[in-house]
Amino acid sequence: MSSTILGIDLGTMNMKISSRAGNKILCEKNVIAIEDDRRLYAFGDDAYEMYEKAPDNIKVSFPIKGGVIADFKNMQDILLAFLNENFANQLKGSTVIIAVPTDITEVEKRAYYDLVDGLHLKLSSIMVCDKPIAVAIGLGLPVTTATGMMIIDIGADTTEISVLSLGGIVISKLIKMGGNKMADAIIAAIKRDKELEIGRRSAENILSELGFAKDPEDMTKKVVGRNVRTGFPVSEEISSLEVYDAIKDFFDQIVDSVKFILERTPPELTSDIIDNGMYLSGGVSNIRNIDTLLSEETELDVNKGENPIVNVAMGLEKIAAKPSLAQLATAMGVSKGRGRR
Repeated sequence: MSSTILGIDLGTMNMKISSRAGNKILCEKNVIAIEDDRRLYAFGDDAYEMYEKAPDNIKVSFPIKGGVIADFKNMQDILLAFLNENFANQLKGSTVIIAVPTDITEVEKRAYYDLVDGLHLKLSSIMVCDKPIAVAIGLGLPVTTATGMMIIDIGADTTEISVLSLGGIVISKLIKMGGNKMADAIIAAIKRDKELEIGRRSAENILSELGFAKDPEDMTKKVVGRNVRTGFPVSEEISSLEVYDAIKDFFDQIVDSVKFILERTPPELTSDIIDNGMYLSGGVSNIRNIDTLLSEETELDVNKGENPIVNVAMGLEKIAAKPSLAQLATAMGVSKGRGRR
């Protein structure tokens, strides 16, 4: 193994990169701004600040859609920019391990390898690992043992519910639902009930500040938008109860999917899950009372790490660093790069 190891989680909303050197974890928005269709103008958090604010000649976009690479070139450009800005002195001869969704095809999985290999960074090797496995390792769980464990990873575009044992995925279900659809529901509800049109960034802030999966507290937030009848800018008070009404159906879908997996889990593994509970990961798992909701609906304990948004990246670095965990990832090949043009 190389002395330098980078774990990369290409999230729909956030880019997470972990490095064993210096114990650094990068977490920035996975967003790119391109000027005049050719020049990289900004990336990461800086590009996100321009989202829905940029002039026509600057295009701000998210290269990952639905958990897979939707814009290959832009994804390469933003990844290279992140790596050069934050890990430039660690790249040569390093091992890179990338998290991939479990439901993608071999062709789609190969695209992740090609994405990194095409950067020509003189890496030692490139590996891929299923996201639920990386989550479990990031949480410090004994993945290689015969203990059953349930992982619920709720991201921006997808929610993946998996049962793991002996270093593999026994059963898994991925639903195309996450924080983005919740934000869309908030936008639609405010437009319908308040006659107020708001942007996606405002909706994401509302979800973060007022979102509850169960028993919403009495909280409000002032939101500025455009009145749909007059076209003038106005502000309105939005309550946590209104937000809860807009998003509660999505949490019902998550609960139903968790129950679906539990009903199909082998009895011996179910016993382990009863003993140890289920584990939450992903940015949306930070929404208030989601652990209470799942616990009450399933009568199981619910566990969550200190920073669930970076669990995957933390797990990837550990997998590549420890020879005893190496079998949990697939080596896609040795990088052939000789320096990017």
